[in-house]
Amino acid sequence: MDKIANYKTRRPKESEMIFGLHAVIEAIDAGKTIDKILLRRDMSSQLGRELLTRLKDTTTAVQRVPVEKLNQYTDKNHQGVIAFLSPVEFYRVEDLIPMLYEEGKTPFFVVLDGVTDVRNFGAIARTCACAGVHAIIIGTHGSVPINGDAMKTSVGALHTLPVCKTDNLQATLRYLKESGLSVIAATEHTDRLYTGVDMTQPLAIVMGSEEKGIYPANLDECTERVCIPMAGIIESLNVSVAAGVLIYEVVRQRSAIGSH
Repeated sequence: MDKIANYKTRRPKESEMIFGLHAVIEAIDAGKTIDKILLRRDMSSQLGRELLTRLKDTTTAVQRVPVEKLNQYTDKNHQGVIAFLSPVEFYRVEDLIPMLYEEGKTPFFVVLDGVTDVRNFGAIARTCACAGVHAIIIGTHGSVPINGDAMKTSVGALHTLPVCKTDNLQATLRYLKESGLSVIAATEHTDRLYTGVDMTQPLAIVMGSEEKGIYPANLDECTERVCIPMAGIIESLNVSVAAGVLIYEVVRQRSAIGSH
């Protein structure tokens, strides 16, 4: 069977996309926040090279795809490129941490490593907003798209919760540690219970995907590894449920000492 026929593409609203090389370049120059760009695999024109040059210093993910994939998103003349607009502005964690310390707050971040399901992401974002998490950190590649579906499943949380995007999650975890944060990994590769770790200090909780967990190189950067006890035959919780358990343990511990 033709592999192209196996693509299952939900067309976003046209207001969420920009088509054409000139239009996409103009959007970048105008400061539009772009979540992802699909570029025709064999694109080699001068304008295509100019677009890639514009994207060098951004956190926008670029995927090379066959033209048939692009055609599934629109019937218009896309010229081999489609940009997906983000409904939120992205923040730099390097800007947020100094600001939090200056305001006398104890930094609290949630890092998502390879979480791609939009419903899980939306549920985690909603929990973060309710619990006072200062920001979610995601990778540029291999992460959930921040689109209308993400906004809907977060029930408005993403309108107020900062999202930080990083090209190099491993380097970001190192930066968090250098900034005085404890980086706590939720993983089955430990016997240490999550309730036995001090979460009143500045920290970041790292959650991996349900299929692959935390990427090994990122797990190596974590200062602590914790697990949630499992009593039944099911080996793991849904990632959004597990995140909620850990996030509210932070709230519990900090409330007990009057920290924020």
